[in-house]
Amino acid sequence: MATTVDARGFSCPQPVLMTLEAIKKGSPQDLIVLVDTDTSRENVMRAAQSQGYTVQDVTPEGEGYRIHIVKG
Repeated sequence: MATTVDARGFSCPQPVLMTLEAIKKGSPQDLIVLVDTDTSRENVMRAAQSQGYTVQDVTPEGEGYRIHIVKG
């Protein structure tokens, strides 16, 4: 089961910090991050990759994006 981080409504760097906190808290295999700006999308993807995660999928969702990242 994927862990979900809802960072919609927050501007950077908050979505990145929320994502890193979720990674450090539980090291989930699957992580879904919801963001609502292009900048947050790019920054979250970069931060996740720096922690050893791979971006599996980025899907437009409503006014934002659903980023699916997996460990390894």
